[in-house]
Amino acid sequence: MTIIRSSLAAALLLAAAGAAPAQSLTDQYRDTADRIIRAAVADSAAWQRLAELTDRCGHRLSGSASLEQAIDWMLAEMRRDGLDSVRGEAVVVPHWVRGEESAELVEPRRLRLPMLGLGGSVGTPGGGLTAEVMVVSSFDELTRRAAEARGKIVLFDAPFAGYGATVRYRYSGAVASLIRSVAAGSLRSPHTGVMGYDSTAPRIPHAALSVEDAAMIHRMVDRGQRVVVRLVMGARTLPDAPSRNVVAELRGRERPDEIVVMGGHIDSWDVGTGAMDDAGGVVAAWEALRVLHRLGLRPRRTIRVVGWTNEENGGRGGTAYRDAHAAALDDHVLAIESDNGVFRPRGVGFSGSDPARAMIRDVARLLAPIGADTVGRSGGGADIAPLAQRGVPTMNPEVDGSRYFWYHHSEADTVDKLDPADMARVVALMAVVSYVVADMPERLPRAGPAATP
Repeated sequence: MTIIRSSLAAALLLAAAGAAPAQSLTDQYRDTADRIIRAAVADSAAWQRLAELTDRCGHRLSGSASLEQAIDWMLAEMRRDGLDSVRGEAVVVPHWVRGEESAELVEPRRLRLPMLGLGGSVGTPGGGLTAEVMVVSSFDELTRRAAEARGKIVLFDAPFAGYGATVRYRYSGAVASLIRSVAAGSLRSPHTGVMGYDSTAPRIPHAALSVEDAAMIHRMVDRGQRVVVRLVMGARTLPDAPSRNVVAELRGRERPDEIVVMGGHIDSWDVGTGAMDDAGGVVAAWEALRVLHRLGLRPRRTIRVVGWTNEENGGRGGTAYRDAHAAALDDHVLAIESDNGVFRPRGVGFSGSDPARAMIRDVARLLAPIGADTVGRSGGGADIAPLAQRGVPTMNPEVDGSRYFWYHHSEADTVDKLDPADMARVVALMAVVSYVVADMPERLPRAGPAATP
């Protein structure tokens, strides 16, 4: 009977243990997450590495020698860090060259106008062009006044209303010649960006003026003054060029074929040094992987860092990655992209199934020590959008972006605009989330794949 009673007691204990609630991801990983955070925020290593990259290589426009120099340097440093499977993966990218350019107000007075040609634009005739300026505030207005546009430079003066609402004046530009820069703030600083041509309209040069100068010209025209501008642009498009996505890994100890991928884009526009957009995002992901490696933390699944190329004027790095890894996309557990500046993080944005969102909320609680424990309604990025279309859950750090469009695509995008402590917090966020999602026993459940456009 003693044996029977002992067996019964053991069974009851096992039953009681089985009835206990499962330990949350927060509880399972709290100590490890705290350890990762302490290591990530202990110094300014990420910012120092970002400063070295941007000081050493400068801008990194697709097709440029400086982009390839940056890629070579990153690959060498990643190997020196002892990361796994460091490599460049081939991508063919567009090669647009700005050339010499200038703009000058000729009437009603002489004034040099800071300007930047838009990526993909054609140049002016060899001697430049001089024409009267017609100002419109919308495409509807241009349609109404189309007869007046013949022989004139059309200036779209549309106030900043958020990037998505304003950038259409740049990208749709079949008739636009000048635009008011897409910027939330300005110190008479123009902002560049990509543009596209309507195949049914003539290809004419397109450039951006500063917010201040666009507003000044608009005021002059409203007063009834004749405004004349001289525009010179040496822009041209060369044959496509070879480039690479930058790849490094921390190989998983149990399920190495299952992947958590994270990163940003290594290319930039050819103004400033692209520190905010987006060398900071690439370096933050790289540093997150280095922190995990330094701490000896090797998760069940593989964590892969990617510096995607050609996000700014083609998006070919993201599509090349999707195509190169097409057979493995079902085993991509999560894709994370940092492309909104490595400012102070507030949380994460997430796109995926409801059960996966519930798990991510649990993971995000681990970020409370750095004030980044919220989960936004959607997450993603241009380079991981091709993965989202194949059903991969996507995420991005949500940061205080109040100053992002002060510097975006301008000469002011330099490393001094970023705070080392805030960047370290972004590193901590990416390290904690990538490690826990790569290590937790269950993988994130998927929703169905999105429709392919």
